Amino acid sequence: MSAPNIPQIRLYQNWLREKHGLSFDSYDALWRWSTTELDAFWRSIWDYAAIQSPTPLASGATVLAERRMPGAQWFPGAQVNYAREVLRHVDAAHAAGMPAIVSDNERGDVREMSWPEMRRQVASVALTLRALGVRRGDRVAAYMPNVPETMVAFLACSSIGAVWSVCAPDMGTAAVADRFRQIEPKVLIAVDGVHYGGKPLDRSAVLQELRGQLPSVKKLVLVKSPFAANAVPHDIDWSRAIGRYDDEVNAFEPEWLPFDHPIWIVYSSGTTGLPKPIVHGQGGIILTMHACGLHNDVGASYGANNLGERYHWYSSTGWVMWNSQLSGMAFGATICIYDGNPAGSKEKPDWSVLWRFVARHKVTFFGAGAAYFTNCMKAGLVARDCGDLSAVRALGSTGSPLPEEVQRWGSRQILDAGSSEVWWCNISGGTDFCGAFVGGNRDLPEVPGQMQCRELGHAVEAWNDDGQPVIGEVGELVCTQPIPSMPLYFWGDEGNARYLSSYFDTYPGVWRHGDWIRIGTDGGCIIYGRSDATINRQGLRMGTSEIYSAVEGLPEVLDSMVVDLEYLGRESYMPLFVVLRPGVALDDGMRARLNNAIKTSLSPRFVPNDIFQVPEIPRTLSGKKQELPIKKLLLGQPLEKVVNREAMANPGSLEWYVAFAAERASA
Repeated sequence: MSAPNIPQIRLYQNWLREKHGLSFDSYDALWRWSTTELDAFWRSIWDYAAIQSPTPLASGATVLAERRMPGAQWFPGAQVNYAREVLRHVDAAHAAGMPAIVSDNERGDVREMSWPEMRRQVASVALTLRALGVRRGDRVAAYMPNVPETMVAFLACSSIGAVWSVCAPDMGTAAVADRFRQIEPKVLIAVDGVHYGGKPLDRSAVLQELRGQLPSVKKLVLVKSPFAANAVPHDIDWSRAIGRYDDEVNAFEPEWLPFDHPIWIVYSSGTTGLPKPIVHGQGGIILTMHACGLHNDVGASYGANNLGERYHWYSSTGWVMWNSQLSGMAFGATICIYDGNPAGSKEKPDWSVLWRFVARHKVTFFGAGAAYFTNCMKAGLVARDCGDLSAVRALGSTGSPLPEEVQRWGSRQILDAGSSEVWWCNISGGTDFCGAFVGGNRDLPEVPGQMQCRELGHAVEAWNDDGQPVIGEVGELVCTQPIPSMPLYFWGDEGNARYLSSYFDTYPGVWRHGDWIRIGTDGGCIIYGRSDATINRQGLRMGTSEIYSAVEGLPEVLDSMVVDLEYLGRESYMPLFVVLRPGVALDDGMRARLNNAIKTSLSPRFVPNDIFQVPEIPRTLSGKKQELPIKKLLLGQPLEKVVNREAMANPGSLEWYVAFAAERASA
């Protein structure tokens, strides 16, 4: 990375001073302005990012027409398109000799896609989708890995106003069907096989089963692989979808869409019911993406400030960080993507995979889940043995708390491997709003183990049990003001009932995220894990209800409960408690059946660390499983402070868990 490489957030502050005469003596002052003067701040992001619209906002026009949560109305009358944000970089980036996408995989198949070729493929696929009957507002579902084809498919959908939704091929058929069935996609784009963990994986039978469970799908676009055991009937293959080289392709332009037109549907799940299909809007995602981009400090690869920028954040398509990886192109950066297991194979674990990938492709920004870096340290990885890492200037982490010792280890590794300096961009956000509440700022001091600041435009506070903001104490993470990328709605959610209960049932009009956070006097933040029952394993979030559906589908299982003990920076430990039918013992065979049910229905990531047979699952009088009280008990809190016996249907069930907690504490 060549000089000057000024932090993006400083460039934005310079612009504020020069264009609007706004100066701030500290980041905290800038943040407070951004979270109180919402109209001025978000208008500044629109202008600074030079977001285009055929119906531009007049000077002084209202930015936030409805200042409420949920239901905020942003940029009324504006028209946008995410694909335009990406494609506007084509000519400049190509002229500078920068590729759009560099991809690699477990087999070492390296591909580079130029910016003009990406534009052509996006246009070809968009016109193909139109020919298949896709219209504005129709849903297009994708069952795809992290490959360039998936990026192109999304941009093609966005360009014509189709609503995108993707699931990763490592998710079980039931989990994928539960998500896609709710949104009734018209077209399915899918791969018939993948290579993961050192093995070819046939997905042809799974794909045919999946299509059979999605009666709304009228057309299948098939991305063929060499790993399919059987031919899958389809309507058009990918090579044909991208194969147009005609005048219509050359003249293609993405449609102008209303600011709040749906862009994609992502999924979050909880303790009960099906996964929640969360709908985000085009404009909200674009605005928040640009605000978060200041903190991630990613710039155009063709500009002098970030010349040669290559952005990589390891992710599967089932994690919101795939969306973040994609956003690199909207900033004009080259994105480097890896398809495969970052840890090698089960038979031959290899935590150097991504480090070698980063060295090979001269990546400048290397992001991954915090658990990934922790595992690298535990495995004794030596970064300098993986190649020349001198291009790396930034490391990113998210998905779970990053321990202080791991951050210090990672810095030493990168510096020893040739980098002149390294900055950690530790972030925490959510699928729910496709952004980050807290993150990095390269102009602020770093404290290993914590995030540097609350992000601009995000009115984040830590609230105590009385609903009061606290500093220097662990509290519930809340957001007191709307942000543009908060969900428009949940698909099929009559009267916004699920939306309201997911984020606003505890504090009406205030977003409760479900994380524990401590905000320090210096503005730095530490996330201590989930305060609710959602489980985050290796970057993939899953509600406990989906685990119960898989486990309790076995005839031997009468009841079950799972908790993840990651609070206060602890390493994730997830025990599963099961009540089995009389006469059924929890032997090795039963354990294998339970693990396999989770593995095949959901993902191998959610296989529990331990399984215990218990007499009962604690429940409230209304029948809800007491997940959070049991989690708090197992983390060392006194029983009388975590549960009200009088509100329980079976208070006698607690004895087993009290004894189990005591045994763990003494071990």
